[in-house]
Amino acid sequence: MAQTTNQVHSREVERSARELLQERGATVQGIADIVYEMQAQYTDTLTMDDCYESVDRVLEKREIQHAILVGIELDKLAENNQLSQPLQQIVESDEGLFGVDETIALGAVFGYGSIAVTTYGHLDKQKIGLIKELDTKEVNGVHTFLDDIIASIAANASGRIAHRLRDYEEELEEDEMKIRDEEDRLS
Repeated sequence: MAQTTNQVHSREVERSARELLQERGATVQGIADIVYEMQAQYTDTLTMDDCYESVDRVLEKREIQHAILVGIELDKLAENNQLSQPLQQIVESDEGLFGVDETIALGAVFGYGSIAVTTYGHLDKQKIGLIKELDTKEVNGVHTFLDDIIASIAANASGRIAHRLRDYEEELEEDEMKIRDEEDRLS
Protein backbone atom coordinates (compact mmCIF):
# COMPACT_ATOMS: atom_id res chain seq x y z
CA MET A 1 0.00 0.00 0.00
CA ALA A 2 1.39 3.39 -0.98
CA GLN A 3 2.16 5.90 1.72
CA THR A 4 0.17 9.10 1.69
CA THR A 5 1.81 12.50 1.74
CA ASN A 6 0.32 13.05 5.20
CA GLN A 7 1.92 9.83 6.55
CA VAL A 8 5.33 10.84 5.20
CA HIS A 9 4.91 14.38 6.55
CA SER A 10 3.83 13.02 9.93
CA ARG A 11 6.94 10.84 10.20
CA GLU A 12 9.14 13.79 9.19
CA VAL A 13 7.61 15.96 11.90
CA GLU A 14 8.17 13.26 14.53
CA ARG A 15 11.74 12.66 13.35
CA SER A 16 12.49 16.40 13.42
CA ALA A 17 11.03 16.78 16.92
CA ARG A 18 13.06 13.84 18.25
CA GLU A 19 16.24 15.13 16.61
CA LEU A 20 15.74 18.59 18.11
CA LEU A 21 15.32 17.12 21.58
CA GLN A 22 18.49 15.10 21.15
CA GLU A 23 20.37 18.11 19.80
CA ARG A 24 19.35 20.11 22.87
CA GLY A 25 20.46 17.40 25.29
CA ALA A 26 16.97 16.16 26.13
CA THR A 27 17.12 12.39 25.81
CA VAL A 28 14.28 9.92 26.12
CA GLN A 29 16.26 8.35 28.94
CA GLY A 30 16.48 11.67 30.81
CA ILE A 31 12.72 12.12 30.51
CA ALA A 32 12.09 8.47 31.48
CA ASP A 33 14.12 9.06 34.65
CA ILE A 34 11.67 11.81 35.63
CA VAL A 35 8.70 9.55 34.85
CA TYR A 36 10.16 6.80 37.01
CA GLU A 37 10.66 9.20 39.90
CA MET A 38 7.06 10.38 39.56
CA GLN A 39 5.43 6.94 39.25
CA ALA A 40 7.59 4.43 41.15
CA GLN A 41 5.93 5.28 44.46
CA TYR A 42 2.56 4.08 43.12
CA THR A 43 3.56 0.61 41.95
CA ASP A 44 6.31 -1.82 42.79
CA THR A 45 6.25 -3.38 39.32
CA LEU A 46 7.27 -0.28 37.36
CA THR A 47 10.46 -0.63 35.34
CA MET A 48 12.62 1.88 33.53
CA ASP A 49 11.64 0.11 30.31
CA ASP A 50 7.98 0.95 31.08
CA CYS A 51 8.93 4.61 31.53
CA TYR A 52 11.07 4.69 28.40
CA GLU A 53 8.27 3.09 26.37
CA SER A 54 5.71 5.54 27.74
CA VAL A 55 7.88 8.55 26.83
CA ASP A 56 8.39 7.07 23.39
CA ARG A 57 4.62 6.72 22.86
CA VAL A 58 4.01 10.30 24.05
CA LEU A 59 6.57 11.56 21.54
CA GLU A 60 4.41 10.04 18.80
CA LYS A 61 1.62 12.52 19.59
CA ARG A 62 1.32 15.39 17.15
CA GLU A 63 0.54 17.98 19.86
CA ILE A 64 3.80 17.17 21.62
CA GLN A 65 5.77 17.25 18.38
CA HIS A 66 4.38 20.67 17.50
CA ALA A 67 5.16 22.03 20.97
CA ILE A 68 8.73 20.75 20.63
CA LEU A 69 9.19 22.32 17.20
CA VAL A 70 7.78 25.72 18.20
CA GLY A 71 9.40 25.89 21.63
CA ILE A 72 12.88 24.88 20.55
CA GLU A 73 12.74 27.19 17.54
CA LEU A 74 11.94 30.13 19.83
CA ASP A 75 14.73 29.12 22.22
CA LYS A 76 17.20 28.94 19.32
CA LEU A 77 16.12 32.32 17.96
CA ALA A 78 16.64 33.85 21.41
CA GLU A 79 20.09 32.24 21.65
CA ASN A 80 21.03 33.86 18.35
CA ASN A 81 19.58 37.22 19.40
CA GLN A 82 17.06 37.06 16.55
CA LEU A 83 13.87 38.00 18.37
CA SER A 84 12.58 41.54 18.46
CA GLN A 85 12.79 43.48 21.70
CA PRO A 86 11.33 43.26 24.26
CA LEU A 87 10.57 39.60 23.42
CA GLN A 88 14.28 38.85 23.04
CA GLN A 89 15.02 39.93 26.60
CA ILE A 90 11.93 38.22 28.02
CA VAL A 91 12.71 34.83 26.43
CA GLU A 92 16.46 35.07 26.96
CA SER A 93 16.04 35.79 30.68
CA ASP A 94 13.13 33.32 31.10
CA GLU A 95 11.13 36.04 32.81
CA GLY A 96 8.95 34.58 35.54
CA LEU A 97 5.74 36.33 34.50
CA PHE A 98 6.10 35.49 30.79
CA GLY A 99 3.92 32.36 30.95
CA VAL A 100 3.82 31.64 27.21
CA ASP A 101 6.35 28.83 27.67
CA GLU A 102 4.08 27.18 30.24
CA THR A 103 1.02 27.81 28.06
CA ILE A 104 2.51 25.90 25.11
CA ALA A 105 3.61 23.04 27.38
CA LEU A 106 0.28 22.95 29.21
CA GLY A 107 -1.59 22.90 25.90
CA ALA A 108 0.29 19.71 25.02
CA VAL A 109 -0.36 18.02 28.39
CA PHE A 110 -4.11 17.45 28.08
CA GLY A 111 -3.76 14.10 26.28
CA TYR A 112 -3.70 12.04 29.46
CA GLY A 113 -6.26 13.77 31.62
CA SER A 114 -6.18 15.63 34.89
CA ILE A 115 -3.44 13.39 36.30
CA ALA A 116 -1.09 14.67 33.60
CA VAL A 117 -2.15 18.27 34.21
CA THR A 118 -1.50 18.09 37.95
CA THR A 119 1.76 16.23 37.36
CA TYR A 120 2.83 18.99 34.97
CA GLY A 121 2.10 21.60 37.65
CA HIS A 122 4.21 19.65 40.13
CA LEU A 123 7.10 19.27 37.68
CA ASP A 124 6.92 22.93 36.70
CA LYS A 125 7.31 23.91 40.36
CA GLN A 126 9.75 21.23 41.56
CA LYS A 127 11.97 21.09 38.44
CA ILE A 128 13.41 17.62 38.93
CA GLY A 129 16.06 15.83 36.90
CA LEU A 130 16.55 17.00 33.33
CA ILE A 131 14.00 19.80 33.83
CA LYS A 132 16.17 21.31 36.56
CA GLU A 133 19.31 20.93 34.45
CA LEU A 134 17.70 22.80 31.57
CA ASP A 135 16.19 25.47 33.81
CA THR A 136 19.47 26.46 35.43
CA LYS A 137 21.46 29.28 33.96
CA GLU A 138 24.58 27.09 34.08
CA VAL A 139 23.43 25.10 31.03
CA ASN A 140 24.59 26.53 27.72
CA GLY A 141 21.83 27.96 25.61
CA VAL A 142 18.36 29.31 26.13
CA HIS A 143 15.86 26.69 27.33
CA THR A 144 12.93 28.90 28.27
CA PHE A 145 10.50 26.69 26.38
CA LEU A 146 12.35 23.38 26.46
CA ASP A 147 12.29 22.82 30.22
CA ASP A 148 8.50 23.24 30.22
CA ILE A 149 8.10 20.98 27.19
CA ILE A 150 10.14 18.28 28.92
CA ALA A 151 7.87 18.64 31.96
CA SER A 152 4.88 18.25 29.62
CA ILE A 153 6.29 15.10 28.01
CA ALA A 154 7.14 13.60 31.41
CA ALA A 155 3.70 14.51 32.79
CA ASN A 156 1.97 12.88 29.82
CA ALA A 157 4.12 9.76 30.11
CA SER A 158 3.41 9.61 33.85
CA GLY A 159 -0.30 10.04 33.22
CA ARG A 160 -0.19 7.33 30.58
CA ILE A 161 1.41 4.93 33.06
CA ALA A 162 -1.12 5.85 35.76
CA HIS A 163 -4.02 5.18 33.37
CA ARG A 164 -2.51 1.86 32.24
CA LEU A 165 -1.92 0.82 35.85
CA ARG A 166 -5.54 1.59 36.72
CA ASP A 167 -6.75 -0.35 33.64
CA TYR A 168 -4.62 -3.31 34.70
CA GLU A 169 -5.93 -3.18 38.27
CA GLU A 170 -9.52 -3.03 37.01
CA GLU A 171 -8.90 -6.03 34.73
CA LEU A 172 -7.52 -7.98 37.69
CA GLU A 173 -10.57 -7.08 39.77
CA GLU A 174 -12.88 -8.22 36.97
CA ASP A 175 -10.96 -11.48 36.61
CA GLU A 176 -11.13 -12.07 40.37
CA MET A 177 -14.89 -11.41 40.35
CA LYS A 178 -15.35 -13.89 37.48
CA ILE A 179 -13.36 -16.51 39.38
CA ARG A 180 -15.41 -15.94 42.55
CA ASP A 181 -18.64 -16.09 40.57
CA GLU A 182 -17.54 -19.34 38.93
CA GLU A 183 -16.50 -20.78 42.30
CA ASP A 184 -19.89 -19.77 43.78
CA ARG A 185 -21.69 -21.31 40.83
CA LEU A 186 -19.77 -24.58 41.20
CA SER A 187 -20.22 -24.87 44.98
